[in-house]
Amino acid sequence: MAWTQQEVRELKEGRYLLIDEEPCRILSIQTSKPGKHGEAKARIDAVGLFDGAKRSVVFPVKHKVQVPMIGKRQAQVLSLSEAEVQLMDLETYETFSLPLEDDVRGQLSPGQEVQYLDAMGKRRITRA
Repeated sequence: MAWTQQEVRELKEGRYLLIDEEPCRILSIQTSKPGKHGEAKARIDAVGLFDGAKRSVVFPVKHKVQVPMIGKRQAQVLSLSEAEVQLMDLETYETFSLPLEDDVRGQLSPGQEVQYLDAMGKRRITRA
């Protein structure tokens, strides 16, 4: 698995967290004060990196959570079709195919370099 552990109180907005085995970017963190017999809790609102779904969880601030190891890598576009794009990683020269998403559909051309995210065995083009 490509993740590490971190306490909830160490998390910050804009960082990443695993919720339901899905890598998510943290949008906001609200912490409550501890009660008479309890401890402080944190409500974390996040959005999935690969599915775009909003998620929200509540944990004690001393709870350990899984933080995914996110790789931002460069690749070159080898070929395009209507449904997918074939890429070659510029460091490892590995070739792979990704589904062509609507937000980058008209911006790609063969030979162009793009940035993609690699986390938990999933990949997604982030910048064309």
